Amino acid sequence: MSSVHVTIIPCLKDNYAYLVTCQETNLAAIVDPSEANPVLAAIETTGVELAAIWNTHHHWDHTGGNAGLLAVYPELAVAGHASDKGRIPGQTLFLEANDTVSLGRHTASVFHIPGHTTGAISYYLDGKVFTGDTLFYGGCGRLFEGTPAMMFESLVVQLKGRLPEDTLVYCGHEYTVNNLRFAASVEPGNEAIKETLSWALEQRAHGLPTIPSTMAIEAAVNPFLRAASAQELGDRRAQKDTYKG
Repeated sequence: MSSVHVTIIPCLKDNYAYLVTCQETNLAAIVDPSEANPVLAAIETTGVELAAIWNTHHHWDHTGGNAGLLAVYPELAVAGHASDKGRIPGQTLFLEANDTVSLGRHTASVFHIPGHTTGAISYYLDGKVFTGDTLFYGGCGRLFEGTPAMMFESLVVQLKGRLPEDTLVYCGHEYTVNNLRFAASVEPGNEAIKETLSWALEQRAHGLPTIPSTMAIEAAVNPFLRAASAQELGDRRAQKDTYKG
């Protein structure tokens, strides 16, 4: 049984913040608090001890609650990528790829995953990854600062290439239905996309989140992770065409 518990906190219109708790110590980190009040309410309900803010990138809808939380908990560690110095309110930890951050008896690994922004990072611990606006359920974030090549590297090499298939994926927004509709237009014959879209529509009709996904699901339905599949297919075709044995 997992000893890290994740509380999903809806914020703003369609954002999610995540209260990540080490159940052995009751210490918690909040991932991407876009606003403080829903987080404070969740802390009161759960009774956890907030120790840190983990920001995945500098955008206001992921950091807007930092100041309000620091006003209540001024000793919080505030983590973000080193390149976001001066862009993340209250930042005290300036992280690079392959750094780690501690939470109670657990350690989260930091992946640098630029594309949406140049300083985008994810946090991976206990079979869970928090991807911000880089990897969404069925999609990926817009390229505000990075390049398509950066995003491909982040999605396919860093996340898909390094994480186990059963990794739970917690992303920054509830964009799943629209993402899967786009995926279905790209691959109309993909039954996994059709089935997942039907499930997502049912979840949202009942006011339930579609999060988390898994890396296995993303490999099956997310066109931005499946781009490598088309590339590999082209490589195999080229090899077949040139092979004369």
